[in-house]
Amino acid sequence: MSNEVSDYINREISWLSFNERVLQEAKDPTVPLLERLKFLGIFSSNLDEFFSVRVGTLQRMIDAGVKSKAMVGVSPKKVMKQVHSIVLDLRDDFDKVFVELTKELEAHNIVILDETQLNDEQKDFLRVYFQEKVRPRLIPVMLKDIPDFPYLKNQVIYLMIDVRKKWDPQSSKFAVIEVPADVLPRIINLPDSEGRKCLIMLDDVIRFGLDDIFSTFDYDSIGAYTIKLTRDAELDIDDDVTKSFFEKVSESLEERKKGQPVRFVYDREMPYYLLDFTLKRLDIQNFENLVPGGKYHNAKDFMNFPKIGPESSYYEKKPPLPHKDLRRYKSMLAAIREKDILLHYPYQSFDYFIDLLREAAIDPNVASIKVTLYRVARNSNVINALINAIKNGKDVTVVIELQARFDEESNIYWTQKLEQAGARIIDGVPGLKVHSKLCHITRKEENKMVHYSCIGTGNFNESTAKLYCDHMLMTTNPDITYEVDRIFNFFNHNYKVYDYEHLVVSPLQMRNKFTKLIDTEIKNVEEGKPAYIHAKMNSLVDSEMINKLYEAGKAGVKVKLVVRGICSLVPGVKDLSENIEVTSIVDKYLEHSRIFIFCNNGDEKYFISSADWMVRNLDRRVEVATPIYDPALQKELRQHMDIQFADNTKARIIDEKQDNKYVQNEHKPCRAQEDIYTFLEKQL
Repeated sequence: MSNEVSDYINREISWLSFNERVLQEAKDPTVPLLERLKFLGIFSSNLDEFFSVRVGTLQRMIDAGVKSKAMVGVSPKKVMKQVHSIVLDLRDDFDKVFVELTKELEAHNIVILDETQLNDEQKDFLRVYFQEKVRPRLIPVMLKDIPDFPYLKNQVIYLMIDVRKKWDPQSSKFAVIEVPADVLPRIINLPDSEGRKCLIMLDDVIRFGLDDIFSTFDYDSIGAYTIKLTRDAELDIDDDVTKSFFEKVSESLEERKKGQPVRFVYDREMPYYLLDFTLKRLDIQNFENLVPGGKYHNAKDFMNFPKIGPESSYYEKKPPLPHKDLRRYKSMLAAIREKDILLHYPYQSFDYFIDLLREAAIDPNVASIKVTLYRVARNSNVINALINAIKNGKDVTVVIELQARFDEESNIYWTQKLEQAGARIIDGVPGLKVHSKLCHITRKEENKMVHYSCIGTGNFNESTAKLYCDHMLMTTNPDITYEVDRIFNFFNHNYKVYDYEHLVVSPLQMRNKFTKLIDTEIKNVEEGKPAYIHAKMNSLVDSEMINKLYEAGKAGVKVKLVVRGICSLVPGVKDLSENIEVTSIVDKYLEHSRIFIFCNNGDEKYFISSADWMVRNLDRRVEVATPIYDPALQKELRQHMDIQFADNTKARIIDEKQDNKYVQNEHKPCRAQEDIYTFLEKQL
C-alpha cells in the first residue's frame, strides 16, 4: 500500500483536533453552564500537557537537527509551524467562549469581578483577605536591581509589574510576583451584591493590593500583566548503574523543573517595552511559541470553580448502579467464584473492587495479594486496603510504575509508604513501563489454592473511576488466572518469558496477536464469509496497525472504530479506507476503555485491554488484553459497543478534514453515556 504522508494524520495535529472537541463542549448550549466552564478548564489543562510533552519532544528533535519524517509524518519544523498556527486559532476561540460564558453567568446572577468593580463591602472584605491570606505568600522580585531574571516554574502564573513615574520614565520599576495558586484558591467568593453571587480571581486580589505592596515607591501608575512559561517535561533518566531506579527517577524529577522553555504565554495588553524587557531577560526573543493571551492564564483552575450555581448549572448526579450479579452477595469472593463479573464504571461503582481488597485483607484463608499500580488516588483506599492486608499477615506484592508521567512524585511517596508497611515492591521492568491493570488474589479453599484475578482497562483509582468510562473483568477462570500469575512471575524474574495462550501481553505478543486476528478477517472476507472488526480505544497511532486496518478495509472487511483522542488513520478515503468508519465521543465522562471485537466467521472474539494501538503500548510497555469468554458478558460488551456506534448526540465524525462535525442521522436521538446507564439499569 502507499505510504504517502496523506495516508496518515499527524499525531500532534490529530491531538489538537481532539482538544477542539473538548472546546466544543464548552461552546455547546445544551451542556449545563458551570460544566461548560469546567470544559474550558480541561481544554486548558490538556493544552498545557501537550506543550510540556509533545511540543517539548518536537523541540528536542528540531534542536538535534532531526529532519526525518518517520516519527511525525512530516518534518518536525513543519509540524511545529502547523501546531503554532492551530494553537493561536484555538486560543482565540477559547477567549471568545470565555467572554460568552461570563456573559451567561451574569445573566444567572453570577459575576466575576475585577479589582476595579468592587463595592465598599467587598473592598473591606478584600483588604482583610489580602493582608491575612495573600500578602504573606507574595515575594515581589525587583528586576532592575538583579543581573538575572528569576527562575520561572513550569506552568505557574506570574504577574509582571510595571511601576511607572510619568515625568521620569528612567526611574520606573519592573517587578515579578508569583501568583500562589498552589496554596490559595484561584477563584475567591466575595460578599454578594444586589442579589448577585460575586467572585474574584486571585490575580485581581493581588492587583487590588499592589498599592499596599509598593507603597514605598513614588509612582503615578501601576500595572500587572500575566505571564506563564511552559517547560519540556520529558524525564531524562540517568543510566548510572550504581544508582537505584528509585534514585534515578527522583533526580530526574528535579531536572524536569529546569526543562527547556517550549511556550511563553503573555497578556496581549502588556506594554511593548515591558514585553520586550521580559523576553530579553529570559533570552527567548526569537522563540517560536510566543502566545498572546487574555488577562487570565491557567484556566485549568476553572475545573475547581466554586459550587455556587443552581442544580441546573451542573450535570444531573446519577447514583452508581448496583451490579445485577453482586447485589445478592455479601462476599465479593463468593460472587466471583460463582461467575465472571464485568464492571462498567462510572455507571457501576468502583467500590466493588475496594470491597474485594478489604475482604481479601481480613479473610483468614487469603494468602497473598499482588497488584500493579500506575496512578492512584490522592488518599488511596486501594493502598489503605493493601496496608491493612499486610497488617493481617497477607503476603502483598505491588508493582508500582515510578515513571507514570506527572504522577512520579506521588508514586515515590506511595512506594515508601508501602515499603514501610512491609509490602514487597517491584518498581517496574527495566526499559518497559508497566501499564497493565492487574490484581491477583490467592486463597486456600478445600486444601488447594484458588486464584482470583481482576484485569482492567483503567487505573485502580477511585477518584478517576468516577469520571473515566472503564471496564474490569473479575474472574476465577483458571486459564486466565494462571496466566495473570505468570505475568507477576515475569515482573519478579524478567528473564522468565512465557507463551500466553489466553491473555494478550505486550511487548511479547500483542502486536502479532492482533495482526493475526485482522488477517483472519481478511482471509474470511476473501472466502466470502462474514468479516468485521469493531473496536474502541483512546488513541490509534501505530502505523503498522493502521496499515493492517487499511489492508482489511481494502479487502472488504467492515471496520467500525470509536477513537476518543488521537487518530492517525484517515477513514473514508476511496481505494484506501472506504470501508472504515471512525467516530469520537466527547461527553461528561472521559471515554477510556479499550474494547476489541473480531467477527471470526460468526464465532466472535472479545477482548478488553489496557493498551491503545500506539508504538509505546505495543512495543515499550507491559500491557494486557484479556479475552471475555462468558457469553453473557460478550453480549453485554456487544450492546455497549452498539450503543457507542449509535451515538448521534455527542459523537463526532473523524475524517481527513479534521473538522469535528457531529454525527447526524434520522434515527431517534442517542447519547451513548446516558443510554449505557439506562441499559445497565434495565438489567437490574
